[in-house]
Amino acid sequence: MGTLDRRDRDRHETIDRSARRLVGEPAPGEGERTVGQLVADVSHDVSAIVRNEIQLAKSEVTAGLKIGGKGAGLLGAAAFIGLLGLIFLFHTIAQVIAIWLPVWAGYLITTALLFVVAGVLGLVGYKTVTKAKPVPKKAIRNAQETVEAIKPGR
Repeated sequence: MGTLDRRDRDRHETIDRSARRLVGEPAPGEGERTVGQLVADVSHDVSAIVRNEIQLAKSEVTAGLKIGGKGAGLLGAAAFIGLLGLIFLFHTIAQVIAIWLPVWAGYLITTALLFVVAGVLGLVGYKTVTKAKPVPKKAIRNAQETVEAIKPGR
């Protein structure tokens, strides 16, 4: 049990020391840093950068998906309520047309009109859903900038 406590304490002391130092500089109270320590610091810093980039990408994708989901839900609700209203409206129109034509012709004309309206609503809904592009543009740009900064010869 004492070994685990000492390991945790050593780990926290290492984290505390690294938090108080500038990159590449020894922490207060330390002498020159060894190559192994510098490599460990670089590894730690690169890991932190990668974790932060992944977190940024997740948040951007999540925000895009929320917008797309909200748009899709609103589209579905609007389509359903509109359909209920259209059922009664087009039934009435079919009966009015039946005054001059046979009843079947009134319903045929009304049905054709329903399909046209459904097609227009479908196209508008499709365009709305395709506008939500959950691509993590900021994270991709930051990752590209990080790679360019790390490349040798810069």
